[in-house]
Amino acid sequence: MASLTAASDRAVAGDRALGEYLSSECVTCHQPTGRYDGIRPIIGWPEAVFIEVMDEFRARKRDNLIMQTIAGRLSAEEIAALAAYFGSLQPRVK
Repeated sequence: MASLTAASDRAVAGDRALGEYLSSECVTCHQPTGRYDGIRPIIGWPEAVFIEVMDEFRARKRDNLIMQTIAGRLSAEEIAALAAYFGSLQPRVK
């Protein structure tokens, strides 16, 4: 629970504009429309959840080499910014 609280605190400081700028690598796999094509959509996620998942990839607690690599090179500020940006988007597919 403490990690979720810490993640929530970081999410509050997330810079959406920076997150949008950083998102280009993410949307090469994750559909910006929210569509599911074998890779989980990440738009609309609560910011704390996004941060917690990325922190788990950084700590190698989640098994996905690509995501471990991407998350491992992002700072906490960049992850919070991505969380703020993707959390602000709504799915465009039905």
